[in-house]
Amino acid sequence: MPRAVSTPKELGALRQDLLDAAMRILREQGAPHLTLRRVADAAATSTMGIYTCFGGRAGLLEAIYEHGSHLLHEAMTSSLNGHADPLARIMAVAYGYRRFALTDPALYALMFERPLPDFDPSPEQRTDALRRCFGLLVEATTAATQAGLVRSSNPERSAYLVWTTIHGLVSIELTCSLRTPLPGWFLNSPEEGERVLTDGIRALLAGLT
Repeated sequence: MPRAVSTPKELGALRQDLLDAAMRILREQGAPHLTLRRVADAAATSTMGIYTCFGGRAGLLEAIYEHGSHLLHEAMTSSLNGHADPLARIMAVAYGYRRFALTDPALYALMFERPLPDFDPSPEQRTDALRRCFGLLVEATTAATQAGLVRSSNPERSAYLVWTTIHGLVSIELTCSLRTPLPGWFLNSPEEGERVLTDGIRALLAGLT
């Protein structure tokens, strides 16, 4: 049955319930199960509610993407923990990024991989997400350059190199973590995964000094 919605407050509550239901399905069943019917049933409403709140499935997926970018930003900023040293801030961002990916792999995949080939966030959404999350690395790399800790004529480009290193190492670890561990392999435990990430970022930063 469709839920009666007559006020902005009720509309906001319905939107949140639908987003919460979609997040549960994503995390428990995976992105391919994010159908309008499943989400509506999980939120105890009708598919019309999704059209009312999000304009359809694409709008719902974009809302999930945006929500994920905020959660990723929170994970990275919470790791900063008052670090003043720019290099320590870069490492803290890396650890926050890794923690987000390992804690919420289905959401991470929706944001950075293509589990749904027909879903492509708009350029505006991707730009906003990059500004929110990638901006933390740009700030730290710029501060490191100004302090003489990193040599770079373009701190944003250096931050991009750091980002791709973090993303590559974390994505490979995530792939390995979802399979049976390989004894003796570099990524046979969470502790080893963090050590490899630390070594990789430190090696890159050393090359920039």
